[in-house]
Amino acid sequence: MLEKIDLNKKISKKEYKKIFPRARLKLYALQKASWDAEIPVVILFEGWDAAGKGTSIQNLTSRLDPRGFKLYPVRAARTYESKRPWLWRFWLKIPGQGEWAIFDRSWYGRTLVERVEGLISERSWRRAYRDIVNFERTLADEGYLIIKFFLHISREEQKKRFDKLINDPLNAWQVLPEDWEHHKHYDEWLLAYEETFERTETESGPWTIVEATNRRYTNVKIFETITASLERQLALMDALPDPAYWEDAKDETLENNQDDEENGQEDLELDPEPASS
Repeated sequence: MLEKIDLNKKISKKEYKKIFPRARLKLYALQKASWDAEIPVVILFEGWDAAGKGTSIQNLTSRLDPRGFKLYPVRAARTYESKRPWLWRFWLKIPGQGEWAIFDRSWYGRTLVERVEGLISERSWRRAYRDIVNFERTLADEGYLIIKFFLHISREEQKKRFDKLINDPLNAWQVLPEDWEHHKHYDEWLLAYEETFERTETESGPWTIVEATNRRYTNVKIFETITASLERQLALMDALPDPAYWEDAKDETLENNQDDEENGQEDLELDPEPASS
């Protein structure tokens, strides 16, 4: 499935400067509307090393009201967490009514890193598919909006980004031996990702595959996916905000909503450790 995705999709800088500032204003307005309508939102990011999860999350949160969301970078379970049911620690992070929870990696570590690196038995990671579907269905039944992103880049693009990091004295430390080991086993990760999508794609928790080669295209797709999901949910409650807030925004307001992409900055970050469940 992933190998058939067109990773050459891109948006020009001119088009991006026209689209993205208004998209940011729209998302801010919809966040406020979801708070007023008491809609709890769960947004999670998975993806390849160096695909851009960190920068995508930074772009997403930089114009949100910080009082309305919490960001959770997920890492390996601590000792006391591992002595409880494996989803327990994620239940503790579920947002209240009107709040957002944004996960940098998530409970999908159970069927991804723990599977590929042999940290748990096959029986455990296969059972996790059922656990995850039930977990997300329970949230959806309680009115939660679940948005799941996977940032996809090719094997060649990943190596290119690794090489660029290594050649930068300020960032070379980010590329560890295990990152190259993950890259070497790209096909094993690919299989784990595709089976995870197949087994956990549901109406209440759909996956959005983001073509992440071009940073501008990545940002726009993420924002448009979130705003479209929020609009559908708000429309069901007759709680959509006035579109004039973003449609009639003045040029000065839009310029203040530009981001670092104008400077041609490329996202090249790695996670310091895998997100094991």
